[in-house]
Amino acid sequence: MQCRSGCGACCIAPHISSAIPGMPDGKPAGVRCINLDTEHNCQIWQRSDYPQVCKDFTAHSEHCAENRLQALRILTLMEDETRPD
Repeated sequence: MQCRSGCGACCIAPHISSAIPGMPDGKPAGVRCINLDTEHNCQIWQRSDYPQVCKDFTAHSEHCAENRLQALRILTLMEDETRPD
């Protein structure tokens, strides 16, 4: 599956512990990545400093569902279910 333009759910829902351009301490779950534009598209996607953790994410229909809001709900649920206690 190809990433859906204008989605950005994977740039909002998950916690990212590694540094991201503009976010040197990573990103908390549920916080919008600073690199998303107002249309929910990543502004650093093809740059050399695009984080490895982001490169490693692969869009799958069970995560991305049929639209952006469904994807955000699914990825948020996955984040909640895998958060260490």
